[in-house]
Amino acid sequence: MGASMEVAKYTEKLVPSTRFVAVDGVAPFISETAAFVAPSANVIGNVSMGPNSSVWYGATVRGDVNKVTIGANTSIGDRAMVHVAKIQGDFCTVIGDNVTVGPGAIVHAATLGDNVVIGPCAQILDGATVESRAKVSAGAVVTPGTTVKSGELWAGAPAKMVRALTPDEIASMLESVEETANLAAMHATECSKSYEELVADEAAMRDKAERDPDYWQPKNWTEQGQVQGQGSPGRIFDNTLSHPEEGLKQSQNQK
Repeated sequence: MGASMEVAKYTEKLVPSTRFVAVDGVAPFISETAAFVAPSANVIGNVSMGPNSSVWYGATVRGDVNKVTIGANTSIGDRAMVHVAKIQGDFCTVIGDNVTVGPGAIVHAATLGDNVVIGPCAQILDGATVESRAKVSAGAVVTPGTTVKSGELWAGAPAKMVRALTPDEIASMLESVEETANLAAMHATECSKSYEELVADEAAMRDKAERDPDYWQPKNWTEQGQVQGQGSPGRIFDNTLSHPEEGLKQSQNQK
């Protein structure tokens, strides 16, 4: 009844993964040793990404009308946007090594040198250049064609130089790159787990949270005997007693 009343009929379609998308036959090139590309991230078109780099949840790197190059140990934060320009100016996007692009930031047809930090929700617009070891504060807008010199801190909208970065600040920027790479490796491991592994992890977590701390469990202990595939006599928990068919399967696999 409801379907017959529809004016513009709509058919639900299965949407394939859009993590990696080719444009005009050009697919992204991701290093085999890349740290992490989140399941909800989009890497589209002519994009190359170096080793130990990461693209986080909800971020988009779009090289549809020009090329995007991302170096090593670089992170593109949650919901960040990296794009290029072709219609109004011909600018590709180049992001160097050890760069941190903060959550919600926009890097549009710009060049970022090595060891750069772009703060959350900052914007680096067409033709702008941020030289190495420079920092753009959160929410700042670096206008088109602007150059942020090496070792400087810029803030505001439009962004202006505030002061020179201290040696401690520069060292802290490099430390955060390593911390993000380690975090990305952990997320990559978790996101690659199968459904069965996730169920096992959840069961182990609940067991650890709910089991009495005084409950004794032997360590480095192996079963010495089997009784019709049910495990060792006397063991009630953590065995196949309630699922005989699983125990029989295990016994057959061991033969």
